[in-house]
Formats: sequence, C-alpha cells, structure tokens
Amino acid sequence: MLYFRTLLLLIACGWFAVVAAAQERPKAFVGAEIITATGENFQDGVMLIRDGRIEAVGSRQEVDIPGDAEVYDVEGNVIMPGLVDPHSHIGGGDGGDRSSALHPDVRIMDTIDPRSDTIRRALAGGVTTANIMPGSGHLMSGQTVYVKLKPANTIEEMLVTVDEEAGIYGGVKMANGTNSLRSSPFPGTRAKSAAMVRELYVQAQEYKAQIDAADGDPDKMPERNLRMETLVEVLEGKRIVHNHTHRHDDILTAIRLAQEFGYRMVLHHVTEAWKVAEEIAEAGYPASIIVLDSPGGKLEAEHLYYKTGRVLEEAGVDFGYHTDDSVTDSRLFLRSAAFGIREGMSREKAVESMTIANARMMDMEDRVGSLEPGKDADFILLSGDPFSVYTQVRQTWIEGEKVWDREDPEDRKYATGGYNVIQRSAFGHYDHYNLGGSQ
Repeated sequence: MLYFRTLLLLIACGWFAVVAAAQERPKAFVGAEIITATGENFQDGVMLIRDGRIEAVGSRQEVDIPGDAEVYDVEGNVIMPGLVDPHSHIGGGDGGDRSSALHPDVRIMDTIDPRSDTIRRALAGGVTTANIMPGSGHLMSGQTVYVKLKPANTIEEMLVTVDEEAGIYGGVKMANGTNSLRSSPFPGTRAKSAAMVRELYVQAQEYKAQIDAADGDPDKMPERNLRMETLVEVLEGKRIVHNHTHRHDDILTAIRLAQEFGYRMVLHHVTEAWKVAEEIAEAGYPASIIVLDSPGGKLEAEHLYYKTGRVLEEAGVDFGYHTDDSVTDSRLFLRSAAFGIREGMSREKAVESMTIANARMMDMEDRVGSLEPGKDADFILLSGDPFSVYTQVRQTWIEGEKVWDREDPEDRKYATGGYNVIQRSAFGHYDHYNLGGSQ
C-alpha cells in the first residue's frame, strides 16, 4: 500500500511538473511587421513572450527562438502595442449627482460592469488599457479608474495600481466650460466655476496642513473627510487631474488653476488647442485630444479641426488621442490618428499618440504603450497598415493571453455588430444578439 501511494505521489508530482512547464512555455510571434512605438521597427520581426511579459523584440536574425517555444506564424500581419485610451466611458459607470458640482469622493469604480458589451467592443478596436471616467457635467465628477480590459468577473481584477504605497489606481475628473454651467448648486458662470474649484482646493490645503501638523499622531489627526483625502492625493502628486476643456480661454483657465495649486494635469478634448498651442507647450501639460468624423455636438466644439495634432506636434506638446467612447466608438479608435496624418501629423507621432503618449498620461509607461523587453505583453495583430481604412484588428492580446479574436464568431460580432451586442435581461442573465454583417 505504501509503495502504491508513493507511486501515485510521484505520478502526481510529475503531472504537475509537466503542466507547470507547459504554462511556462514562451510564445514566439514570427514574421510580422512589428511597430514598437518607441524604437526601431522590424519588417520581418520576432517577438518573444514569457510569463505575460515581453522577453525580446527584434528581427528574425537577431532574436533566438527557444526550442520549446510555441511559435505563431504571423507573416503578412502587423503587430503593434495594444491601444491605450486615456479617456473612455465604457463599462456603464456614472459619477456625481446634482447635490453638488464638486464630487471628488465619488468613485467610478463602484459603478462599472466588467461584463459590459462596451468593453468587448473596445477590445475589438484594439484597446487594451483604458482610463474610465465619470462624465463632465460637474466641475469634479469623481475618481477615474485605470484598467486592463481583460475578461473579469470583478472590476478589482481589471485594476492597474500606479502607486502601490498609496493604493492609487486612477485620477480625478475635472471639467470646465459649458457642461457644468447649470443652476445652483452648480456655478452658472465660468468665473464662478473657477472660484468654486479654487475654494475647494484651499480647503484641501488646510486639511493637508492639519495632517502634516499631526505628524502621525492619531489624536491630532483631523476628522476623516473623503473629499479632502482625494484632493490631498492630488496636491501631493499621487493622483493626476484629467481636465475636460474645449475653448481656448477655458484651456488657459485650467492651466492657471493647476499652476496655482501645483497639481499634475492632463488637458482633455482641447478643441481649440490649436489657438494656444505655444501656451500649452510652455506650461508643460500633456493634452489628450479627440476628433470626430462627422459634424454635430456642442457649440464650444465648433472649432474642432483635424489639424490640432499637427499643430501640437510642431509646438512640442506631449499629446495623444482618446475616444470619449461613446462619442467615438472604440472600434474606430485608430481612425483618430489617421485623420491627424491626413492633416500633416507625422506617422511616428500617430503611433505614439495611440500608445505610449497615452500611457504616460496615466503613469503607466513603465508597463504598457510600447513593445519593449520587460513590459506587459499587450499587443494587437492587424491585417495591414494601422492607419488604413481597410485594416482590421485580427487579435487582441493582454499580458500574453489572447482576449479577442476576429475569427471566433462570439468575438467577431463585437467588431461587426451594432452598438448593443449584449443586453441584460430582466431576469439578470445576458441575452446575445448577433447584429453584425458578414464582412
């Protein structure tokens, strides 16, 4: 009996060793054009992945493929970093209510549905990382959340923590301009908007001073205030402010406030950035811009032009594009930079503006946004030139695992279907609707 048990134990151990070895097999993608986003590109490239990270990238002659590697022949395709969307509203979340124009304590994380069809549609567009935000109808609508769009049952599984010590996994959404100009308790005017924001930050400075004076003594600490705690993180540079702004004068007001209180900021939308490109460059704040492929929308976005990317590039502004999904469908994200190229923006900046530039805006450039050794293996497989209208996203990979495949009928409908591919029934389960065509 002892011999039999020992034999079973040895067999079991051997089986687990085989499974572990299989899990650790590297993956080699061979033959594609590889666009790295930060360095040299490779026409006949090899990308080697191990344990969810990129181990090597180079030409076929430069990269040694291990004998035990799982080899993917992807000749004729293009590999580029997974797209990073620094401003999205996928996941069905919401933000602050009408009780106040300022809600820094509200967390979008508490309202996101990880099973939302909007997340699957973003994967179909090649988006692997997103900054999901509350809306812009408030001066502060709440805390954003940085996520990987990998399949998950809970939002916690998707979070990307950018400050482990402070537990930061997002920024703060602010806005100025017409969206928040409503009746009391909202400001009503642009000047009052700035005054209300200024007043709240002054309170946060005072709260921070009390914490600093306490010097860790719990008896001297101020009463806990969730609104102030969030803004102290902003003042300490731990959270980035993502500021919705359109008109050139609103852009300059946002810069003025950030400089006054010393917080980090990304300027979002910046419809009229082309009017104040030099001022933005001098201030040193990055810009996340949007383009539309059809007219319409709010009056303050009247002067939205495709040339903004070129103008910002020439001025030396660090910028990228975003979807503001559902303003721009995530499945069409690559078209944003293509419009910029049409108006004279460089192809190099076009790639950067969809990937590494956006990663920088979320403190994630050490993990995502480019294909470099040591970074997460987040990438997309394309049928051709990323900025061609004829190109399709064929596969989307996150951390070395395929999370979307156009050849899979269940996945394909998220690329070809209508705006609502899945909807939740009254009984709590999900009903699938194939609304797609056959292309």
